[in-house]
Amino acid sequence: MKKLRVGIIYGGRSSEHEVSVASAAAVFQHLDRHRYEPVAIRIEKDGRWALPGRPPTLMSAADVIAASKSSDDAPGDQRETHLVAHPGGDTLLTIDRRQHAVSGLALDVVFPMLHGPYGEDGTVQGLLELANVPYVGAGVLASAVGMDKATMKLVFAARGLPIVDYDVVLKRDWKRDPRAVMHAVVAHLGFPVFVKPANLGSSVGISKAKHATELRAAIDLAAEFDRKVVVEAAVPQAREIECSVLGNDDPQASVPGEVIPSREFYDYEAKYIDDGSKLIIPAEIPAAQAEAVRTLAIAAFKAVDGAGMARVDFLLAGDTGLLYLNELNTIPGFTTISMYAKMWSASGLEYPALLDRLIALAIERHAEKQELRTST
Repeated sequence: MKKLRVGIIYGGRSSEHEVSVASAAAVFQHLDRHRYEPVAIRIEKDGRWALPGRPPTLMSAADVIAASKSSDDAPGDQRETHLVAHPGGDTLLTIDRRQHAVSGLALDVVFPMLHGPYGEDGTVQGLLELANVPYVGAGVLASAVGMDKATMKLVFAARGLPIVDYDVVLKRDWKRDPRAVMHAVVAHLGFPVFVKPANLGSSVGISKAKHATELRAAIDLAAEFDRKVVVEAAVPQAREIECSVLGNDDPQASVPGEVIPSREFYDYEAKYIDDGSKLIIPAEIPAAQAEAVRTLAIAAFKAVDGAGMARVDFLLAGDTGLLYLNELNTIPGFTTISMYAKMWSASGLEYPALLDRLIALAIERHAEKQELRTST
């Protein structure tokens, strides 16, 4: 059987670069070499694409962050590469400027392992659409909606899905009249609130504000990362429940899991730096509530027109038992200890088989697109 050549794109221009490297390392380690020929495609923090001398090996974001300060996990000699933005035989062109040589490389499928802007937000997906190559995960629309928390909430609300009260603050309005913005937010939401950049993941730039001084600092911080800031009412005694979704038009949901953060909430340090957070899979919730989580996860996935995979995050109010959709991640953390993979493992689908399924879904979706007419 011919091996499928799988291009794994990782790194990227976002603040989640290190998380992406760790996720890609896990994918590389677990792809069946009898079925696949993996190709590492690294995007540097300045946006340059390259074929590294060796693939990533560190599967912990904390290890990647530590290694970035030395040369412990350096990619080796890199060759400049470019994705060809039109259908054709060669998906990638590799350039050796010293030898004045150009070579091509055909890929059968691409596995974007990018987190955050310029990778998870529809930009790379649009490039892959132009190249007409199968790729794992959500398309352009679902990726863009999944990245933008403000737009995501509008879509969820339009479908009647449960979300917390929130406001959206534009950086322009904040700089022009912070006093008026503060007054409007507090009048609508009160305290405490969570403040987030609209287009970012891995809890980067997120703060909890319990009073006006903290709110001002939280909006200032979030506005450093995005022109839109989402302010959400805090859920009392919230439990963080997550669920993995897999599929295209007929998606399935895993058993839910629960995150018990080592800090007041599941921020970047609690996720990737310290080891104090606990992951409980399956979540210790009643069967009826677990089924409600799975049903809502699939509804959220369909609401954004998801494909391939997503992790859907919920907030469970400890005082009332009410369930709220928090967000949907179209490219979740993908190490073997990440929630997405662990919840599928607990559901009977181990990591290598999960990779097989995702690649098959990508090829299936691409084949369906090829049946569409492009002319009248």
